[in-house]
Amino acid sequence: MPELPEVQSTLNHLHAKQLVGQVIQQLVLRALKLRWPIDRQLCKILPGLKIQSITRRAKYLIIGTSLGNLVIHLGMSGSLQVVAKGTPAGKHDHIDLELSETVLRFCDPRKFGAWLWVRNSELPHHKLFAQLGIEPLDDTFDADFLYKISRAKAMPIKQFLMQAKNVVGIGNIYASESLFAAKIHPLLPAGELTIEQCQDLVAQIKAVLHAAIAAGGSSLRDFMTPDGKPGYFAGSLQVYGRAGKPCRNCQTSITKFVLAQRSTFFCASCQPPQD
Repeated sequence: MPELPEVQSTLNHLHAKQLVGQVIQQLVLRALKLRWPIDRQLCKILPGLKIQSITRRAKYLIIGTSLGNLVIHLGMSGSLQVVAKGTPAGKHDHIDLELSETVLRFCDPRKFGAWLWVRNSELPHHKLFAQLGIEPLDDTFDADFLYKISRAKAMPIKQFLMQAKNVVGIGNIYASESLFAAKIHPLLPAGELTIEQCQDLVAQIKAVLHAAIAAGGSSLRDFMTPDGKPGYFAGSLQVYGRAGKPCRNCQTSITKFVLAQRSTFFCASCQPPQD
């Protein structure tokens, strides 16, 4: 599933393609239902509206106009591509947002993505956003914040980091990688983190996410950036997906186990249990 770096990389590419300021000419729907049904009235609402902004909240992309917002989630395998007008659609190209100069195309083989229309007044309180936690790349996500919200929490720190009500966008890949970089065992109860560990963990989360964004994300399955290229961070992964392979730091075999139905990877030597 595309995580925060993949979504942020997509956002960066959309900005680079200068979509903001372009006028929507037509919405072409080749599928009427992804994760949720698509409002067919959008085919009448959107033409003539100018894209005023493109932003991200958690793993959602938000295309803002004067009347409302297209809220897009990439789902399990979705991707957005900017293509020239007249480019033939592929089998899984379900939506085209035709603009004044180009076409924003949504491809989603598994149809777990989403395109929703949310009025401007409803956006801050919408059910998708109302319970979301802090953004990990914001300055407000710091050691003091992590230490405060983790007190008395018995939940394993990896699972704690992946709960969107605590902090958004740190998915399975980047939780494993950040904990490895901070030398913290994934099963350590969140409430047992020291302030020093919080300082290191916050710094490593930000560093890992920034590195992944710079590399265009991690294309482990179907993710592609809007220019049709894969993300290259997968080649830099230290523990995720490397079960049985030697740790790049100490040569100990990387261990894999399942936590909260998600594969978890760590090095038993670099990330020993806390006494």
